[in-house]
Amino acid sequence: MKILHLDKNHPLLIDQLDQAGFQNDEDYTSTKAEIEDKIMQYDGIVIRSRFPVDRSFLEKATSLKFIGRVGAGLENIDTAFAEERNIQLFNAPEGNRNAVGEHALGMLLSLLNKLNSANHKVREGIWDREGNRGIELEGKTIGIIGYGNMGNAFAKKLQGFDVDVLCYDIQKDVGNEFARQVNLVELQQKADVISLHTPLTNLTIGLINNEFIAKMKKKFWLINTARGKSVVTKDLVNALKSRKILGAGLDVLEYETSSFENFFKEGEAIYLPEAFNYLLKAENVILSPHVAGWTVESKVKLAQTIVNKIVKSFPKA
Repeated sequence: MKILHLDKNHPLLIDQLDQAGFQNDEDYTSTKAEIEDKIMQYDGIVIRSRFPVDRSFLEKATSLKFIGRVGAGLENIDTAFAEERNIQLFNAPEGNRNAVGEHALGMLLSLLNKLNSANHKVREGIWDREGNRGIELEGKTIGIIGYGNMGNAFAKKLQGFDVDVLCYDIQKDVGNEFARQVNLVELQQKADVISLHTPLTNLTIGLINNEFIAKMKKKFWLINTARGKSVVTKDLVNALKSRKILGAGLDVLEYETSSFENFFKEGEAIYLPEAFNYLLKAENVILSPHVAGWTVESKVKLAQTIVNKIVKSFPKA
């Protein structure tokens, strides 16, 4: 079986697939159109987020038996048409769930303890102890929206703290020893923190908006390590200004491209709406460049997860 690798990943991915008997070709530079001209030669592709694997691409992939997506989300793939063509889909949320859980926790603790602000003030020669007085996580209620691999990982990390962890998910009976499943109304009534761990779907685009924020009974902190388009940035900024949202940790942004790459160009953002400019300047906002699941360890685990799934489904390459 022939596999075309469209993004660079950990070397173990190709090494182990070679050992399993697959033929592995690499093409990290050709355009999508150029790839489409030869994709009919391949039984499988391995991709991160280089370009959309849409219907037109899949129609040309006449021999394709599987797509390996080295990451968690599948929104860049026309999953319905792939399944119609009996193309198996392999993603790897198991590979970076621990990294995402740790990153979300780190963002939350940094916000509560004002580490972002304190760090900048000290570097500016300002020794402001009272202005950087923190708030303890103990006694807070954490509301997790989306309780799959990522939500579970975050809830597990919270077990060392004296907190109440609630989860909301469209799937039934996903609560466990780490979080109690509730409906969205109860979550909005009780949560001091909202942390998003949802895929990008029609239900989650614009999920955190003025209406959602208004229904929150308490002032709250927001963590988003899921997808940027799940938060309406201008509504977030309005809530930060009114102090309904006390702080935000954003690993993902509404303005990212679908490939999650090249947000900045020559030191300047490609697109700087007013709301984003506010986030850049706000001391109670922590930003990171879509790296929650992007650790040294997760690079290995993501690749290994994809290898394992391919080899298990196609043991005789």
